[in-house]
Amino acid sequence: MNTPPSPAVAERTDGTSVRIGALVPLSRPGWVEAGQHLLAGLELATREVNDAGGIGGRPLELVVRDTAADPQRVAETVDELARTGVAALAGEYHSVVARAAAARADALGLPFLCSSAVLDALTDQPTEWVARLAPAQSHGWRIYADFLLGAGHRRIAVAAQPSVYWTSGIRILRDCLAARGGTVIELDMVELDPADVCDQLVENRATALLLLVGHPEPAVSIVKSVRRDQRLAEILIGAPAGQPECTEWEKLLGDDGTAIPFLRYLPERLGPLGARVEAALRERLGGAPSFVAFEGYDTVTVLADLLRSHGADRARIAASWPRVAVEGTRGQIRFSRTPGISVRQWAWAPVQVVDRDPAEPGRFRILHTG
Repeated sequence: MNTPPSPAVAERTDGTSVRIGALVPLSRPGWVEAGQHLLAGLELATREVNDAGGIGGRPLELVVRDTAADPQRVAETVDELARTGVAALAGEYHSVVARAAAARADALGLPFLCSSAVLDALTDQPTEWVARLAPAQSHGWRIYADFLLGAGHRRIAVAAQPSVYWTSGIRILRDCLAARGGTVIELDMVELDPADVCDQLVENRATALLLLVGHPEPAVSIVKSVRRDQRLAEILIGAPAGQPECTEWEKLLGDDGTAIPFLRYLPERLGPLGARVEAALRERLGGAPSFVAFEGYDTVTVLADLLRSHGADRARIAASWPRVAVEGTRGQIRFSRTPGISVRQWAWAPVQVVDRDPAEPGRFRILHTG
């Protein structure tokens, strides 16, 4: 079922508003917490745009749709939003879903600013209709590989489920590690259970295990199994896709969920805008915002700037990606053509490798920056 527009931002529906379609995972199997943070950022920025006079005096309206991490559902949703007259699309977290949304947006001639999905091949062919804020997977995961190598890890096991996203990640890691004498050992989680993973880690003499699997399961069960196996007391567990950032991770794993490095797209210190937005997001969410919330805020900030200049003309919005120069919460946002990336890309948002501090699980430690 489609989610109705959020009451916080859909105050006018009489046809005078400028409308943006917001694609957000708000139900399972989507990563619901990430979706809630993304929506919080989108909504906060929309409210601030409207408090400042809207788009040429017209209110900005988010038309929110729950993607539920379903590529087929999102393709149908993009068609529906295009028919209702949205000026542009925003959002999405899951790469496979964002890819389906990008394909439809490109086919329909509908501008799409992807907030948080990282898959390099967001579209099959280069397109002028799609731009992206999140760093491409090849960029972020290379930084993660540098972190592993710098920490002395050369034999890396990956517990992986079938997915274009995980397969892409494995390829990036394997290329980076092979160039410096490292090895990636793939553990197929279709065939193995968490106890089997422990035996495979010992047999392959791996020094690190990366979780390229869904959250909460089987990720949580794998962590518990490895943590309780005395043979693996020295192994590093990592989760480049960011599962340990969510509060559910801490609730389900407690101390077992600490010291598991993941990627986060924030600077070491937020500037004045970022700090102000962080405080507002914290109040809205009732806790610390993830980087996904900042991506949501920055998405609307960019689109509002384009809408003020070009109105709701879709072609003019898409043609203006190369001329964007907007101060976001994490730095100045500009879009360019990046080799190997099929969409207009912000190159690059700041990248960190962080983990939860074993001494204080609610605090994050910055281990490496790129």
